[in-house]
Amino acid sequence: MQHDHRGPDMNDRYRKVSRYVFFGFVAVAAYFLIAEHRAHIVPFLPFVLLAACPLMHLFHHGGHKHGDDEQSSPDSRPPSNSGGSAHRH
Repeated sequence: MQHDHRGPDMNDRYRKVSRYVFFGFVAVAAYFLIAEHRAHIVPFLPFVLLAACPLMHLFHHGGHKHGDDEQSSPDSRPPSNSGGSAHRH
């Protein structure tokens, strides 16, 4: 019958060390990936910035529901006089 003589402190230590080794490997791999492919990435950065603008608008505003707070729920709003539903910002 075999017993594991390592206590919970040893397991936590190995877990922390393996985490540092993993993130170190990821950092080195990212450095070499960026260093070797910089010529392919840099020309596309303006397009990435332009694509980020509409994506940030959609995801940071929660779709198109910005401007609605908890106090102005649909039940507590007064009816509009226009007769139709208008999109307001």
